Amino acid sequence: METVLLQERIAELKKLMTESGIEAATELEQIESKVQANSKTEIAWKRVELARHPDRPYAMDYISLIFDDFTELHGDRAFGDDAAIVGGLAFLDGRPVTIIANQKGRTLKENIHRNHGMANPEGYRKALRLAKEAEKFKRPIVTFVDTAGAYPGIGAEERGIAEAIAKNLRDFSQLKIPIVCIIIGEGGSGGALGICVGDKIYMLENAIYSVISPEGCASILLRDAGKAKDAAAMLRITSDDLRNFKVINGVINEPPGGAHSDPAAAAAAIRDVLLKDLADLHRRNPAVLVRYRNQKIRKMGHWNES
Repeated sequence: METVLLQERIAELKKLMTESGIEAATELEQIESKVQANSKTEIAWKRVELARHPDRPYAMDYISLIFDDFTELHGDRAFGDDAAIVGGLAFLDGRPVTIIANQKGRTLKENIHRNHGMANPEGYRKALRLAKEAEKFKRPIVTFVDTAGAYPGIGAEERGIAEAIAKNLRDFSQLKIPIVCIIIGEGGSGGALGICVGDKIYMLENAIYSVISPEGCASILLRDAGKAKDAAAMLRITSDDLRNFKVINGVINEPPGGAHSDPAAAAAAIRDVLLKDLADLHRRNPAVLVRYRNQKIRKMGHWNES
């Protein structure tokens, strides 16, 4: 609100300068650039707060609102079951689909059980097992991404967290079935990428998607964790930023105030997108899906060659 008022005052000053012939354009431009920077910082941090809102719908909330007859499947058939990633079979308007999702907890007990949505290697191996099963039976995959990142614990490292995520990136890119990914809250680094390789990738309006958390970036690059708000703007983590970078295919609008203000409306918006895209992708040749999926991945980012 303060930023809007400042912008209005700057506009008034520009008008007065034009009418009176006063020359102070350079000074006003400097002030305006600072106001715009503050505005971007405020917007980015507001999105971070909404993405982490404790009442924001989680994956299981959307699954119950969008799909019918969800049956959860467990385990990676190698080590154990990771509750931070849920997956199973369901129906979307009569079409069988496989769902894979990060799941956070609302209570302290549930958060401990879900490990705050941060998956171990067995979670990603479970996801890949379900994805391979979906390919075998020609079911499309829908993923819901909502994690601050993969779990960085000693046990996770010992059991090969990096290898598990890398294998998912490789194998998901080659699956000969439609894949639609929805970032519903936080999309954190490799932990998000492990289930976010698809033909279509969307973000909810107030979701975020980044290589590192704002706090982590502020600590490493700005040498001050208290500058997380500035880091959030620098990282360009909002849905609008990612759409402009063509990392995602589109943004799904949320109800005023955020998805938590009307979960049913947010779920309905996601459902409309899934119905449209799955109908379209289902008609495409599987080999063509893989080719375009790989081309899309390779076009992401900017680089310089010396």
